[in-house]
Amino acid sequence: MRYYYNLSFVFIAILICASCGDNSIFENENPYKDVDEHLTYVEKTPQRIGDTQIGKEYLLNGDYVNSGIPANLFRLAFPDGDNLLNREGKNSDIPFEYTQVTHPNGIEVVSPNCMQCHAGFVNNEFVLGVANVDADFTFNSGAIGTLLNLQIQNMYGVDSPEYDAYLPFHTAITATGGHLITETVGSNSADKLALVLGAHRDGETLEWIDEPQYEIPIEVVPADVPAWWLLKKKNAMFSTGIGRGDFGRIMMASSVLTMKDTAEARYIDDQFINVAEYIKQLEPPPYPGEIDNEKVSQGRLLFEESCSKCHGTYGPDEFYPNVIVSHSLLQTDSLLAKSNFAYQSFAYWYNNSWFSKGEFAGEIVPGNGYMAPPLDGIWATAPYLHNGSVPNLEAMLSSEKRPAYWRKNPNNNDYDFDVLGLLTSTETSKKDKFTYDTTFPGYANKGHYFGDFMTDLEKKCVLEYLKTL
Repeated sequence: MRYYYNLSFVFIAILICASCGDNSIFENENPYKDVDEHLTYVEKTPQRIGDTQIGKEYLLNGDYVNSGIPANLFRLAFPDGDNLLNREGKNSDIPFEYTQVTHPNGIEVVSPNCMQCHAGFVNNEFVLGVANVDADFTFNSGAIGTLLNLQIQNMYGVDSPEYDAYLPFHTAITATGGHLITETVGSNSADKLALVLGAHRDGETLEWIDEPQYEIPIEVVPADVPAWWLLKKKNAMFSTGIGRGDFGRIMMASSVLTMKDTAEARYIDDQFINVAEYIKQLEPPPYPGEIDNEKVSQGRLLFEESCSKCHGTYGPDEFYPNVIVSHSLLQTDSLLAKSNFAYQSFAYWYNNSWFSKGEFAGEIVPGNGYMAPPLDGIWATAPYLHNGSVPNLEAMLSSEKRPAYWRKNPNNNDYDFDVLGLLTSTETSKKDKFTYDTTFPGYANKGHYFGDFMTDLEKKCVLEYLKTL
């Protein structure tokens, strides 16, 4: 972490503060000084200790999803992929969102991996652990599964080992695909995926059940994927803080997509102890642009006075408080915190399932707000808020600058250094699937008005400081 101190500037700031009489260095009165009653502190739970290198290898090449498209068929569609993950062997020419693994029957298949959601480009640089803002969930993947099914049957036959290796994947995507369709590219529906998969799994045996055990809600509420490098500081997972207990156990639930039973779950769980350990070692990329050191010094003081109670402090003596901020204070779109993992039917299923058993169990704890995240590498994690509705940091501090409709150009990952965020265009209506429309339920850009009381200069100083985290 990088810090820039100008002692004379700090001394002047202290003098200004002392002359104000209200112990504030802000020009305007801060209306958010007393927020304690709106904060719920999340206690730390014991975590298993794993092996970082083993975890990295399993994350990038492992068989946590062991059913998929026959490898030779997949390579017809993707004959060559950039080796962005620096993988060796059979995955050296597979796109980063996929992994070639061996199905238990010996057939080589290609399956989606964790990087579909947890890796992407920032300022045209590939970054492992950042949200994939180019991920497209605007279509029905189940319909594609139907087409794949016909093609694989025609190529190999329904009695072939290739079809046998594909079938669990086909079953899962056709059952879930129609429930996961988002309004915008970059909006993530993985939380809803967990809910749908839970409906199709026996809680104790984890075996597949064709008919859902509980009603699956119609709405698809988007989430912005938190950066992986923040996990080391957090006592709860997800932007809602709803994931409690052992992080490895919670993470490995993604394997339910094609998992056969609890024997397979135990094997994957043992591996995800190491995956969680590896993820905790990740660090954010340093800010690549210019930094005004004098503004950083003032911005740090402003930040620590106004923002640190929720987002923590940074530096040698840093402290992250792990608090969930109530909806009544945040005033952000509350739909995500009330849906998906928080649905009573899913929470009951999970908290009574195999995942909640044993010494290192996972647990779902619905709350009444969102977790104020650590801000390490905040410059690289656009868009912002729990639903990704705000395209840049400038608009996070000035709510009047948040567009109702904004569009990220496809395949353009240039960074906007002027406003610290995605390079976007402001629109007057929804043009296509690349346009974010804040009028949809769950997509609103309201709330988090904590920067609105600051002057323009104070906001610039805070933004300059945020570049250094």
